[in-house]
Amino acid sequence: MTWGLDNLPYGVFSRHEGETPRVGVRYGEHVMDLAGALHDEVFATGSLNAFMARGASAWRDTRAVIRNKLSTDPAAVAPHLIPLEHITLHLPIEVADYVDFYCSIEHASNLGKMFRPDEEPLKPNWRHLPVGYHGRAGTVVVSGTPIVRPSGQRGAGVFGPSARLDIEAELGFVVGTPTALGTRAGRFEDHVFGVTLVNDWSARDIQAWEYVPLGPFLGKSFATSISPWITPLAALSEARVPGREQVPEPLDYLRRREPWGLEVTLEVTLNGEVISRPPYRDMYWTPDQMLAHMTVNGASLRTGDLYASGTVSGAEPGRCGSLIELTWNGAEPLKLPDGSARTFLEDGDTVTITASAPGPGGTVISLGEVSGTVVPAR
Repeated sequence: MTWGLDNLPYGVFSRHEGETPRVGVRYGEHVMDLAGALHDEVFATGSLNAFMARGASAWRDTRAVIRNKLSTDPAAVAPHLIPLEHITLHLPIEVADYVDFYCSIEHASNLGKMFRPDEEPLKPNWRHLPVGYHGRAGTVVVSGTPIVRPSGQRGAGVFGPSARLDIEAELGFVVGTPTALGTRAGRFEDHVFGVTLVNDWSARDIQAWEYVPLGPFLGKSFATSISPWITPLAALSEARVPGREQVPEPLDYLRRREPWGLEVTLEVTLNGEVISRPPYRDMYWTPDQMLAHMTVNGASLRTGDLYASGTVSGAEPGRCGSLIELTWNGAEPLKLPDGSARTFLEDGDTVTITASAPGPGGTVISLGEVSGTVVPAR
């Protein structure tokens, strides 16, 4: 997988403790310091938000300038290329709002079969709109941040650390261009700056007790991890595919005008062992539809808004993006190569999600990784 001119994801880094973080792009095993290389102080602000707020034309122009400098004037750029081992990566955006969707028909069907075996797996609304909920922006953390096992109510009169801590392998979308309250979003690529990998950690026992009737709350809000790299939409031009067929046909505001399904393959490892390879292209609802639905009522977008796809799961064994599916709610423990087994996460477990997508000329680009290690409840 490449980190070359066709990729160039954005991140925020610092070189030593106490330094104000700066924006850079990854090129090979280096980060290009954009404030220095482009002489633009918008990249010295400590997050991507100020740059993203400039809008889609600025994103395109800046990417073209970066590619040109790297390819035609390497000597001038060289002083601004910093080896990865010399930097610390930070949360790349100031998260304004966080929304999590539920866009995999396989994932939604699996959970429906588990928890409502005598009913249809999908609720009546599921094929008519992308179901979602508002999460907690303040607990979105960068990859590598330890994940403290959450405590909460697990039943009537029962309080304690979650015993059913789970993962959710997802793809996230970062909003750059805002909208005014009372208006709808325009074209997807005019508002969304890029994508990032997401692990929306879930405490299934807390969630199961609290979610009726208003939905997820404490079982989801304790931590959401994202990759330090934001891959711009322009880097995914070769990954675009038509979305999955939808029956019934969605309402007009949800009809796809352009192909924004994405050929992205995720890989989930637990303590270094691959446990799943979820295929994002199989998602029922595409990110342009999520954006349209999120703003159809006039809700405004803000620079730094993050919305995620929900758990990515495929139809085949070993293609699910959560332990609750991989172990069928704990009934079929996952066997690991070291002889141990898992139903849900134990303290000390490290989960890492990586992803790749097709690039130009048969190349494969990396979307980076998001990783977190579970530490005991406090």
